[in-house]
Amino acid sequence: MKNMKFILLVLTIFTCGLALNSCGNKGNKAVDESKMQGKEYTSAYICPMHCEGSGSDSAGVCPVCGMDYVANTDTKSESESHEGHDHGEEGHEGHNH
Repeated sequence: MKNMKFILLVLTIFTCGLALNSCGNKGNKAVDESKMQGKEYTSAYICPMHCEGSGSDSAGVCPVCGMDYVANTDTKSESESHEGHDHGEEGHEGHNH
């Protein structure tokens, strides 16, 4: 009977530890997303190393590490944005985004 109580206690502690650990990772994601707001993440062309202060509207070279900029596929260009125009009754019919 003592063995059974010990095993139950260990399993309870283990389960609580897993639950607390999985909940703790959600906060870290929010911190990482807030770091990704600089122009090294949001420019049309970015450094693959995301060096602080890098990023440009045109192709070029990172002033920090010297690597070639790559096109940023994570951001929408202004032509793909829905801002500034109304679809009216047509919706998306007649043009592609």
